Amino acid sequence: MQILTLLFTGIGLSIDSLAASLTAGAVTKRIGILTILKVAFVFAIFQGGMPIVGWLLGSSFKNIIENFDHWVAFILLLGIGGKMIYEGIRQNDKDSVGFNFSSNLFLMCVGLATSIDALIVGIGFGLLSVNIWIAISIIGITTFIFSLSGILLGKKLGNSFNKSIEIFGGIILIGLGLKILLSHTI
Repeated sequence: MQILTLLFTGIGLSIDSLAASLTAGAVTKRIGILTILKVAFVFAIFQGGMPIVGWLLGSSFKNIIENFDHWVAFILLLGIGGKMIYEGIRQNDKDSVGFNFSSNLFLMCVGLATSIDALIVGIGFGLLSVNIWIAISIIGITTFIFSLSGILLGKKLGNSFNKSIEIFGGIILIGLGLKILLSHTI
């Protein structure tokens, strides 16, 4: 696979992380540089790591994984998005934070949910004899840049819209889950 093809693959895989990063920046009222870097790094690790898992699983498990990967992503994003909407509606104090993207468990759930499709891409890499180390480096770096940019943009948007952005962010994550589900079932 050529570098340009891998770059476009990385961009395609990074879009889900970009959407989640926009939400992270928008709903986290006080987000420091360490948390910003942590969110971008975790998303990059998941997007870059899932192709390795897929590559290791090999094509023999492709049919089994494809049967439920979209459901896992959908359920995770539905739960996280639903909780964000609930917190946005329930929130009375506009300085309170309904979600803490610095929480390792929460961040890992979002990272997993947005990187399930990278698992299947990794299986494809194994079938095409792609250099996995170059591929994951490009995917990871692209995701880090997209996530970092998304958080910073979301932070600007969040300051403008206050608590309603949490509701909007929840809708985005649920929509992302629906997109993943529908792209595998239609």
